[in-house]
Amino acid sequence: MSKIIIAGGGTGGHIFPAIAIANAIKQLEPATEILFVGANGKMEMEKVPQAGYNIRGLDIAGYDRSSLIKNFSLPFKLVKSFGQVKKIVNEFKPDAVIGVGGYSSFPVLKFAQGKNIPTFIHESNSFAGKSNIMLGKAATKIFVASEGMEKFFPQGKIMITGNPVRKSISRPAATKIEARGFFGLDENKKTILAFGGSLGARSINEVIASHLQSFDELNIQLIWQTGKTNAAKYIERGRAWKNVWVNEFIVEMDKAYTAADAVISRSGAMAVAELCVAKKAVVFVPYPLAAEDHQTMNAKYLVDKNAALMVKDNEVQGKLFSTITNLLFDEKKRQQLEMNIAALAVTNADEIIAKEILKDIR
Repeated sequence: MSKIIIAGGGTGGHIFPAIAIANAIKQLEPATEILFVGANGKMEMEKVPQAGYNIRGLDIAGYDRSSLIKNFSLPFKLVKSFGQVKKIVNEFKPDAVIGVGGYSSFPVLKFAQGKNIPTFIHESNSFAGKSNIMLGKAATKIFVASEGMEKFFPQGKIMITGNPVRKSISRPAATKIEARGFFGLDENKKTILAFGGSLGARSINEVIASHLQSFDELNIQLIWQTGKTNAAKYIERGRAWKNVWVNEFIVEMDKAYTAADAVISRSGAMAVAELCVAKKAVVFVPYPLAAEDHQTMNAKYLVDKNAALMVKDNEVQGKLFSTITNLLFDEKKRQQLEMNIAALAVTNADEIIAKEILKDIR
């Protein structure tokens, strides 16, 4: 029986691929024992147990660019986290450790590499994170979503797999009518899904909040994930309208995709992967501060293939509402985008990664 640690988290873009990989491993070898390691206070401490897995938390935080004072305790937290990692690894005795990005992945993989335990990295973005780049040198294998990653990692260790997407999204159980009913919405009205990731997207949220009356006047519905930042303000505003479902986080994202005719989204790697698999007509609003502007690169790749539309973050006030509503009422354009985005979907990345890990540790 194999024992595997999966380390990382912080955002849905790290957590949900990790859960997808864990599920695929359990599907292939049900006896495998899996332990997650995350950062205390981060969303993985809630989402991983909901998915049925055990998780241990580390007292660790990342570098805070907005406040130098907050970084004073960082070296102490790092030292403490390495002590916690040593205890977890020595007790659990894993055969392999998988890192998916986020604060907690670095100390876990670094310690495992020091003990010659096989380590695997999943890098979802087209621009690799600093900790993954450092860990890549001693990793057994590095799973990536796109070509051109040899500028970050040793070429011989790279395997292009795509990004793992939850099976509930690639094989949704609910019909469109059932999905809309789940959100308490009219089964016959055109529906927009708007989300900006687990932390939220201020630019998207502000446009949605200022056009709630217009959605009603156009007789269209909205499923709105506000994200964590300023959630209470947006939720209060959205709940005044019968045609709006609003909350900080959507747990059953598969139903949200199924219910929607068109989508507004950031263009992080995992959002893009899910939207391809869900076959949705989408307007991307790339996060402008992403490293090397990789979210714009992600969106542009689809736009150039006539598989999505894009509105720049600094143009949302003037363009986003008209772009999404025009798309919603243009049946031909929506069908064209749906067909083209579906052609870019990778539905079995989780299985490819799971098979490769299990093969390497047997």
